[in-house]
Amino acid sequence: MPHRGCVMTALALDESPPLHAPLRFFATAPIWGAAAGVLTSLRAERVTASRWTPEAFAVVHVLALGFMLQVMAGALLQLLPVAVGSAVPRVRLLARVSHAGLNAGTLLLVAAFLGAGPGWFAAAGAVLLATLAAYVGAVGLCLARARAIGPTLPALRLAVLALGVTVALGVTLALGLGLGWPVPIVELVHLHAAWGVLGFGLCLVLGVAYLVVPMFQLTPAYPVPVARALPLTVFAGLGLWSVGVPLGVEPVAFAGAAVLAAATVAFVAQTLLLLASSKRRIRDTTAWYWRLGLCCLLLAAASASWLHVGCPPQLRAPLEYATGVFVLAGAFPALICGMLYKIVPFLVWLHLSRRGPGAPLMHQVIGEPGPRVQLVTHAAAVIALAAGAASPLLAAFGGALFAASKVLLGLNLVVAISVYRSDHRPAGPAAPARC
Repeated sequence: MPHRGCVMTALALDESPPLHAPLRFFATAPIWGAAAGVLTSLRAERVTASRWTPEAFAVVHVLALGFMLQVMAGALLQLLPVAVGSAVPRVRLLARVSHAGLNAGTLLLVAAFLGAGPGWFAAAGAVLLATLAAYVGAVGLCLARARAIGPTLPALRLAVLALGVTVALGVTLALGLGLGWPVPIVELVHLHAAWGVLGFGLCLVLGVAYLVVPMFQLTPAYPVPVARALPLTVFAGLGLWSVGVPLGVEPVAFAGAAVLAAATVAFVAQTLLLLASSKRRIRDTTAWYWRLGLCCLLLAAASASWLHVGCPPQLRAPLEYATGVFVLAGAFPALICGMLYKIVPFLVWLHLSRRGPGAPLMHQVIGEPGPRVQLVTHAAAVIALAAGAASPLLAAFGGALFAASKVLLGLNLVVAISVYRSDHRPAGPAAPARC
């Protein structure tokens, strides 16, 4: 059931889109997460050898496009009308088209990395450009029209702007590889990764965290000055880094990296403080997902900082691999799971409560054992994958554990979907949100 507090009074719950709009993205993401684990397990020696191997690129994009962007795209469709009061036009059509295009484009791109041929890069670039341009355009228009008060809206605006930059850089790379264009591959890869992970990923996590951490973990709100400053600081760091890296100006690139690391550490520290002050009498599993994800962010910031201050050449490849594990396999999947295990039960409760009395309580939609088992499996996978920097055999074991954790996530989401589908009460007027 919704938790006591005043956060919910600011949400326009009656404007929530149809459940299938975000849920189709949420339900597909675990399949891609499991695929990333299987691919890592089967090609562990190549994945751990260098960040520049085709297998490493394939795993990165399965995680980034198939898992992370899949969930984040669905979450934005849900958040815009409810949290910032700006409904997405033709949301049913946009959800269907963007979901199909994102999955098809990801499949084409991964096949290209695994040796299907240069033409597959061009096809993937064309599909992803058409799909994500439509999605970013629709979502960006909604954000431009929104007039909500609070720090969430600016963070979401910057996140979608960064997604547009990420798409432009990624499509340029894909078309360059597919059509033989003379593009600066190394520089564009660095920029593409930074704008995708930090510009889009981190800023979106910031905007969502400002809502869901106080609402579902019963913590105080983020201090407004901190909440407003963090996304702007991330963009300032990205700006410096994006100038310094392509031009080879080391002091500027170092300053940008330092600002990004400081913003990451500040977000982690503030969120951990809020979680420590939670009014919950019983700590549920989702709070531990947040703690795991935040600790992985700290480890990623530390390892990335070491790369920028001059780690020994023989350690560069293992450290780059470990940084990728902490970010793409550790931090974002853990934070995403922590959000999904609250957002999905809440949405099921919300839509079933509109049919009148008898809706299950939030904690009854999925239950506690399933998420707890997945948390332990995910944490073990991150440890084994990080240790894979020293031994491909450990990376293979970690990949298998990661796949298992995403299968468990998928099964837990199936439980939630079955709860919704098993309710046969006729639809009625929306029940008032209890605050």
